[in-house]
Amino acid sequence: MFRRRLRLPAVLGAGLLVAASAATVAAPAEAAPGDDPVVQVSIDGFSPSVPKPGQPVVIKGTVTNTSSVTFADPQVLACIDRTRLASTSALDAIPTEQNIPMDKRDSCGNLTNDPQTFKPFERPLAPKETVAFALTVPWKEWRISDHTGVYVVGVGFRGQPPNSERIAAGRSRTLMPVAGKEPLTRTVNTALVIPLLHRPTQLGGKNFANESLAKDLGPTGSLGRSLMLGRQHRVTWLVDPAMLDEIRQLAKGYVVVSQNGQTTTGTGQAAAINWLKEFDASRAHGNEVVLLPYGDPDVASLLEAGGQLKDMVRQARTRTERFDLGSTGFANGLWLEGGAAASRYLGPASTGFPGATAEDLNLVSSSSWPAAKRPVLTTTPVYNLIAPESPDQAVRTVVADSSLTAGGPDADAVDTPLQVRQRFAAVTALLAASGGGQGASSVVALPPRGWDTDGTATAALANSLTLPWVKATDLSSIANGNQRPRTMKAPAPEATNGILTENQLTSVGRLANATSTMQKLLVDEAALPEVMSQALLRSASAGWNGYPEESRQFAAIELGSVNKQLGSVRLVNAKVDKGLRKEIKVNLAGSKGTFPLTIANDTEWSVRVGIVVKAVNRTDLKIETPETVVLPPHGKWTPRINASAEQNGLIRADAQVVNADGQPIGKSQELLIQASQYGSVGWVLVGAACALLFGTSFVRIYRRVRSERRNPAAAEAATQNTETRQHAGTAQSTESTETAGTAEPELPGGAQTPDPAHGRPEPDGVPEAATPDASLKEGVGSKDG
Repeated sequence: MFRRRLRLPAVLGAGLLVAASAATVAAPAEAAPGDDPVVQVSIDGFSPSVPKPGQPVVIKGTVTNTSSVTFADPQVLACIDRTRLASTSALDAIPTEQNIPMDKRDSCGNLTNDPQTFKPFERPLAPKETVAFALTVPWKEWRISDHTGVYVVGVGFRGQPPNSERIAAGRSRTLMPVAGKEPLTRTVNTALVIPLLHRPTQLGGKNFANESLAKDLGPTGSLGRSLMLGRQHRVTWLVDPAMLDEIRQLAKGYVVVSQNGQTTTGTGQAAAINWLKEFDASRAHGNEVVLLPYGDPDVASLLEAGGQLKDMVRQARTRTERFDLGSTGFANGLWLEGGAAASRYLGPASTGFPGATAEDLNLVSSSSWPAAKRPVLTTTPVYNLIAPESPDQAVRTVVADSSLTAGGPDADAVDTPLQVRQRFAAVTALLAASGGGQGASSVVALPPRGWDTDGTATAALANSLTLPWVKATDLSSIANGNQRPRTMKAPAPEATNGILTENQLTSVGRLANATSTMQKLLVDEAALPEVMSQALLRSASAGWNGYPEESRQFAAIELGSVNKQLGSVRLVNAKVDKGLRKEIKVNLAGSKGTFPLTIANDTEWSVRVGIVVKAVNRTDLKIETPETVVLPPHGKWTPRINASAEQNGLIRADAQVVNADGQPIGKSQELLIQASQYGSVGWVLVGAACALLFGTSFVRIYRRVRSERRNPAAAEAATQNTETRQHAGTAQSTESTETAGTAEPELPGGAQTPDPAHGRPEPDGVPEAATPDASLKEGVGSKDG
């Protein structure tokens, strides 16, 4: 197919401009105001695909009027460029004539000598009308030599728009390889590598985001049709192991989770079961499997991001190395395109993971280099690409020949099945005719990412493996062949080398941080749930290209799942009021004190946790951080937090549960700490009270000593008096104890109450006169003292 705009005469162009200015709805792009009308010519059949001299060629297709005018006297004509192309580089140099008006293009001359080479239509071609055609071109009408080579041929359309002469309004070209005098004796060993990929859809367990994977697995889906090619042809499957895990879960049963959380039972279980059976049968028949890094990550974006994201490349390769595919095994592979194949990505991505070997298959497309610097692929596709970032300074790489899948030569028809088939036949025919029949040529055909959405072009490639000079093989056989690898520089990086957008990488980074925090929380880091690590790798998949909203939703759901587990390790001191956690209130009496905080582990794993308390509105609060401890599943820990504050008042602080690396677990909890202690004025008052107490005691003792010195006899009598009273009191107490439970004897004078001051009865009820200074002596050592 090839569409180009043509120039109209000035009168018609002016008329269209006036009409367009009055219209409220724009005309189709192909018939925009001021542009020449065009038609779409499509070549859908070309046989034989590689004619021999003398064979007629049948060309079939359709013409669709994509303009807004009717063409009178329409006709289609076969055309040819008689320049013989004898090398693959010459094929790549075919001009596309993108910027040349259709009526000025002369690279494909029309054939008009034989009525079979052109066909007039029975009636005018109206807008949006499609008409089929079939042309038979006798060999002599090509007027070319009998030499082996490739020619550009095609079909052109001519018609007469209103108020104009007949013009060339459309053209489509293709490649015609000719098996001429030079025999195609050289065998072309060809490894056709077919990607089996799909963007992630598994949210965890049996929960899936949508049915897109299940639909693609069906007989009419791209994955279903591609897999069927392994029945008739020897191919190499390039597979994301994460997709295989998803398909295995689909086969067990699954549900689709909508954005509002509602779930519906999945409908693709049978399709998944059948697909897995067919996949196993294909492997059993000898079709090789090359597994990509788990999740098919965007290598360039992750390596550029650095840190945890960079390490995800190693994690993805390690998980693939340990993937269980059954008894037939697999090859560990890497697939890079464009600027992502530069040495700064190729080197780190191809090494640095457990199990890395020299036999790992690193795939790079030849289109990653500019056309003038592409590696020569006439003999072997195996190269040692210079990569200073790798330990060996070079990486053994298999370079896929991008010209095998380029299609064309017209830019808008590069991936149609017929164009792909004709390009593949042309390239391999030239390789088979080169080398004088000495030795075999080895090539790798690998479609680019996003190249074939419905699988029809891939089917055309597989069917081309039946060409007489082509021998189908697998990727490992070519990579491990006897040809000595050549050495050359890796492709240069481009301005933008990754696939994921900045927003997508931000989402991946958040999920990576949460997953790392969860892993560091566990006592046994290897106990991290597999679904978490798998989800993280899926979030960085190159398959998200073109699906930014799905990518965002996937990362958000997985982040919520990890945060839910992190939230299960929490402080339990706080109260919940109307669904909101209230602050924890703590009283701190004195300059130093302690208060308890309780951490609960509501997960199913043993975790190592600690707690960090930091003031928010004060700088004088000092906290002794306790050591981390191990909490068993559903266990609790209540450490006492040692704190001190230099001033009174309310202190706002945050209590944060952390893992062994000090990373925060969940949200922090607000503390309200009331510090109550003596200030400087309080200490002055306490000091004054102490001075008054001890000063009074000193004065009383001093007066007593001075009195005893002035009257020693009275002091001695007073002392004896005191001892007598004490002895009497003791005897009274003993007697009372012995006679407990009997009536108390009546005292003289009717007095029955002991003297509370002296511990004996008052005689005749009259108090005894106090001895001089007795009050001073009795105060010594008393509570009053």
